[in-house]
Amino acid sequence: MSASVVPNAPFPQPDHDHAQCMARLRQHAEKVCCERGARLTAGRARVLEILALSHAAMGAYEILDRYAEDGKRAAPATIYRALEFLLELGLIHRIASLNAYVACPARQTHDPAALLVCDACGVVSEIPSERGMESLRAQADALGFSIRALVLEAHGLCPNCRAQTPQAPGADH
Repeated sequence: MSASVVPNAPFPQPDHDHAQCMARLRQHAEKVCCERGARLTAGRARVLEILALSHAAMGAYEILDRYAEDGKRAAPATIYRALEFLLELGLIHRIASLNAYVACPARQTHDPAALLVCDACGVVSEIPSERGMESLRAQADALGFSIRALVLEAHGLCPNCRAQTPQAPGADH
């Protein structure tokens, strides 16, 4: 069975229009900043744009390299400050297992989510996982453990890469 991907699905087709993603995210970022009295500077917006245009996790130095493609130089500290700002506002996620970042899709709520990381192409998708997170919090509470931060990451193959990878005979689907 072919693993086709529908429009607006968690894993976009490789040739989809990234500009639409960026426009939605930029509008959402401006709204979030306005609500919180924060300022989306040109540098912060550029870092967000770099992340939104790829859908793949990117390290800070890769972001720095892409930032410089416009002919503008930035110090690593500038990129890290922008990343911290965007993280704090919930506009991006940090993929701890890769020490990389990805844009958070523009959505109205910030319910608990899990990050699905494709090991082949690097694309990251965010899916709701409220029930799983509640279960983990309940188990931690029962043990007297107070969770400060919770990130759920799953690594595997996205539908686009799975469709291109031949299955081994007898492999489970």
